[in-house]
Amino acid sequence: MSKISQPEAGAPEPIPECPHCGKPLPLCICDSIEPIENRIDLLILQHPQEQDRALGTARLAALHFPDAVVRIGLSWPSLSKALGRQVDDPSRWAVLYLGSAKVADLDTDRDIVAIGRKGEVLENQRAILKDIQGIVLLDGTWSQAKALWWRNAWMLKCQRVVLGPKAPSRYGKLRKEPRSDGLSTIEAAAMLLGSLEKRPDIEATLMGAFDRMLARYREVQAEMPELAPKPKKRDYRRRKKA
Repeated sequence: MSKISQPEAGAPEPIPECPHCGKPLPLCICDSIEPIENRIDLLILQHPQEQDRALGTARLAALHFPDAVVRIGLSWPSLSKALGRQVDDPSRWAVLYLGSAKVADLDTDRDIVAIGRKGEVLENQRAILKDIQGIVLLDGTWSQAKALWWRNAWMLKCQRVVLGPKAPSRYGKLRKEPRSDGLSTIEAAAMLLGSLEKRPDIEATLMGAFDRMLARYREVQAEMPELAPKPKKRDYRRRKKA
């Protein structure tokens, strides 16, 4: 029988985690999560080094949807393998990856834009987005999302999309994003699913959960500084074009 190591004298006791959202129990808001019946599937691929338990939102977003899938890893052979079931037409799945593309620099007034291999705005935006059956979100820092994109060549078979949110992430000063159009995973899911399904209630529900999560964090951070997320490596290095 293996021995259980004892914590060092004076070391703080580890804070138990919620088995559902993975957050420290003082930050858990699972009791207020509202289930959402949706049409478009959701797959979240999380980089294994993305371990911000306090402010991460991947599992929180997925908990709202009965068939949402969260996978932790660096690469998968195909969309079907990542999702855990057969996908007959990956082109009807959208992958959100900003890379070097900025909606503000594109000749479009859309908030969600389908782009081609060279970052160009595709024609027939309405028809392309209307045909989407599922979305893939990459959960991690800027460089971690880039690693997921380049390690999974099957994503090129999917439809790449970028977002042009009207407002910056609600993280504010709690978690600085390297670009003004960078959103948390739950904010991206809210914007994409709400718009593609033409269901403002989806966006409202997810954003409500995000607001409650942030409010809970602010309530407890002064009393429990150990819950503060660890500093992340800066993502401001020069980036090659996606």
